[in-house]
Amino acid sequence: MRTGILSEVEDMIVDEVPIALVYNGISHAVMMATPADLEEFALGFSLSEGIIAHAGECYGIEVENGPGGVSVELEIASAAFMALKERRRSLAGRTGCGLCGVDSLDQVCRPLPALAPARGFHAAGVRQALGAIGARQELTRLTGAAHAAAWCGMDGVLRIVREDVGRHNALDKVIGAMARGKADPHDGFLLITSRVSFEMAQKASLAGVSALVGMSAPTLAAVELAERAGMTLLAFARGDNFVCYAHPQHLAVDT
Repeated sequence: MRTGILSEVEDMIVDEVPIALVYNGISHAVMMATPADLEEFALGFSLSEGIIAHAGECYGIEVENGPGGVSVELEIASAAFMALKERRRSLAGRTGCGLCGVDSLDQVCRPLPALAPARGFHAAGVRQALGAIGARQELTRLTGAAHAAAWCGMDGVLRIVREDVGRHNALDKVIGAMARGKADPHDGFLLITSRVSFEMAQKASLAGVSALVGMSAPTLAAVELAERAGMTLLAFARGDNFVCYAHPQHLAVDT
């Protein structure tokens, strides 16, 4: 109904299916996600969740479609697989855990890499990326129900853009694409269309990215993490405006 008038129209709805991530034959997690760019999603998830330390520990990825969803089979290094099995063993018998693969409070905050200051991070590049991201959000335009994440050059050129019904999934897809393309994490910044939560900031930090821009609000935990990691964090980034919450000394502005 629109303006009080009933009508029948065609509509586009975003797809969301169960995605099982299977490591060396053992299922580890089932995520609800948009079934696109799944190899990148699986690799990015593996990196951002600390299952593997670098892309070289993943030897192969195969995507298999089934009647109940999609299975993504990953072959990873023996040492990484043994560590994953030990993590799963510590979770045996537990239910309702709020963070996937986390058994105790000291596992929530993972050791963060020492991030070098972002090289050439400039407000003009942020404005350029903000002005370009809308045209690259095809799924959002069609359905209105997707988040986007982008890897941007310091000049604001969008190098990688991925969308998903889940904001974490969109970011993992970008991180996976960066790893597959051997992108230098200090050579650009991440832009996300969602709020900047603790998990989003932690994923960016663990990917080695020195600058993160969010189009919505940050959480206090995300700001504190960015401060500790040395990551420049911008949020409420819309149009020509944004707020810098952490390490503003690493952001060049127009004079």
